[in-house]
Amino acid sequence: MGIRYPWFEIVLPVLNTNIIKMKDKFLFMKTRSILLICIFLFGMKVSFCQTSFLAEKGIAVFYPADFDSSQTLPSLVIEKELSPIGVLPQSWDLIPQFKKEDDRFIVEISYGENVDLYGTGEVTGSLKRNNKEVELWNTDNYTYRRAGGKRLYQSHPWVLGVRPDGSAFGIIADNTWRQSFNLANPITISSDGPAFRMVIIEKESPQEVVKTLGELTGTIEMPPLWALGYQQCRYSYFPESKVKEIASGFRERNIPCDVIWMDIDYMQHFKIFTFNENHFPDPSGLNDYLHSINFKSVWMIDPGVKKEDGYFVYEQGTTGDHWVKTSDGEVFSGNVWPGECVFPDFTRPETQKWWGTLYKDFMSTGIDGVWNDMNEPAVFNGPGGSMPEDNFHRGGGVLPAGPHLRYHNIYGLLMVKASRDGIMKVNPEKRPFVLSRANFLGGQKYAATWTGDNASTWEHFKMATPMVLNLGLSGQPFTGPDLGGFSGSPDAGLFANWMAVGAFYPFCRSHSEKGTKDQEPWAFGQEVENVSRTALQRRYRLLPYLYTLFYEAAQTGLPVMRPVFFADITDKSLRSEEEAFMWGSDLLIVPQWSEEPNLPEGIWNNVSLLGAGVENDGYQPELKQRGGSIIPVGSVIQSTEAFKTDSLTLLVCLDENQTATGTLYVDKGEGFDYRNGDFEYSEFSAKSQDNYLVVTCSTKGMQQTQKKRYYQIGVVSENGIYYSDWQNETQIKVRLKK
Repeated sequence: MGIRYPWFEIVLPVLNTNIIKMKDKFLFMKTRSILLICIFLFGMKVSFCQTSFLAEKGIAVFYPADFDSSQTLPSLVIEKELSPIGVLPQSWDLIPQFKKEDDRFIVEISYGENVDLYGTGEVTGSLKRNNKEVELWNTDNYTYRRAGGKRLYQSHPWVLGVRPDGSAFGIIADNTWRQSFNLANPITISSDGPAFRMVIIEKESPQEVVKTLGELTGTIEMPPLWALGYQQCRYSYFPESKVKEIASGFRERNIPCDVIWMDIDYMQHFKIFTFNENHFPDPSGLNDYLHSINFKSVWMIDPGVKKEDGYFVYEQGTTGDHWVKTSDGEVFSGNVWPGECVFPDFTRPETQKWWGTLYKDFMSTGIDGVWNDMNEPAVFNGPGGSMPEDNFHRGGGVLPAGPHLRYHNIYGLLMVKASRDGIMKVNPEKRPFVLSRANFLGGQKYAATWTGDNASTWEHFKMATPMVLNLGLSGQPFTGPDLGGFSGSPDAGLFANWMAVGAFYPFCRSHSEKGTKDQEPWAFGQEVENVSRTALQRRYRLLPYLYTLFYEAAQTGLPVMRPVFFADITDKSLRSEEEAFMWGSDLLIVPQWSEEPNLPEGIWNNVSLLGAGVENDGYQPELKQRGGSIIPVGSVIQSTEAFKTDSLTLLVCLDENQTATGTLYVDKGEGFDYRNGDFEYSEFSAKSQDNYLVVTCSTKGMQQTQKKRYYQIGVVSENGIYYSDWQNETQIKVRLKK
């Protein structure tokens, strides 16, 4: 029940929409009847010749001859129904070839010459993925050492291809089983599981392909505003007096920060949903203190449940029969931080619901966000550091029962979905924030992510940017690395560079492991403290622009952080640039250490947010604004609690035609009233007229300010920035300097 079979997905819609053109109505009805009888005789499992159809303009679906829907459907990737609207146009040239080799299912897709490949999710190495190999098997991969870094914590069966003329395609292997991608020509996808369908997108630009990916898989919800602030973490801050000391340290030094994170040492013997009686005797009191100085808190929850009689989570899970089983039907157990653990079977609707109920008392202590870690799942004494492939998941609802080989890659996705649903039931008036280490293509709907346990090395520092960019090109806009590196201790220069650039990652958090040197911004001396303060002040001034970019990501699926080639998709010299990057389409970030980066042509003028005397410290990346754009910026604040838009500076950089445009999205930063239109959307336009710059501001939405907003205009030119006086008019005139 609940499984969609090929008959309903392909044959019946094809016939009913007259894709098969039959002039003889009797022949049409006869063919339809024969097919219905065949379906009945074969017990609703269908094998048929390779089938393809157009699901909508620019989206094609391909089924192999031996496709068995019960083995791969329902899709955990595609949210949108893919029903036929017509046959493929004759010009369609990306045709997957299906075959079997040595009990492995193989798909090969040939493509044209000089195509640049991207995507493939969370991967090490360069931005361009041509001739790379990726193994899709979620793996606890400390410092990316296992399997030569070819497989990490997440799996994204997705490739983005960009042709020389800027037209682009996307490839989705709609399959959760263990598989690998060889990105040669042809692209070869090899799976340990049964035959699966392929979805191929054809569009005029990579931006349109990524937006279509968002339409198919879903996009992020608007995050709470505080999640866009800087966040401080360590494995682990304890006891609670240390947490207070760290939070107070930021406020005393005027270094912007919004969140303190709690790793596993807050737990009693590493048992999830418990608090250490000695280190954290009063979690509610700690959260109250953090809230009083405008901090939020995020606390870790792993999937491994300590196997201990009397422990309430274990007792409830055993009573409800919620644990993953072995192939022999026994409860599976393996070692994680608490020792011997059992693991929830998140394929079961009953287990998902039960898991959600565990958050009620936990969140009632004032916790703001949840960190789901170790959810590949990591099992210290298991094969390959995880569960045996033949473990058994019982499924339920729309998910059929099946082996761990089928459900391993989506274990983390199912966990964070259950976590998010549970948190929503506890705090329905708040936007949930969940961070997950493991996930799958489409999992951006449920959780933000970070790039796992990286190392405090220049190699991993430079690798972070292409990792974040490819995650963005794979549908996940809310991501970033552990700033400073998780493993090892960075020197002052590396940490300063990491903070300066890291201030421009969508998810901005420093995190370090036990046994390393302190990694707070002030731990490296006054110079690095100043560098960190400057970097974060730049981020916080740009919050109006950044929040608008997250709104765009939620609406369209476009990433917040974008590769430079998005500025000119026909400029082949930009295709490999992986040091410089962009925020949206209007702001270019160029690291100080980048040597001869490939940057887009045209007008890109330097922007200073705090003054050259502060920003020219040798570490801050150059910020360049695109000609033709208007970027809204706010004031320097210490946390998002102080975020206001009653007074904004509009940075105006004119194009060749002496015009510019920009937008601003504002809502309450919390809750869901924005879904009902309770937000403010402003459009700005500027043009040069008779030695004056005329800026027009138009605002609509339910959150329109009672009084007109005050604006200051910053004219960004090749000679620097000069500012107007503050005005509260909807049309502002500024004399242009010659």
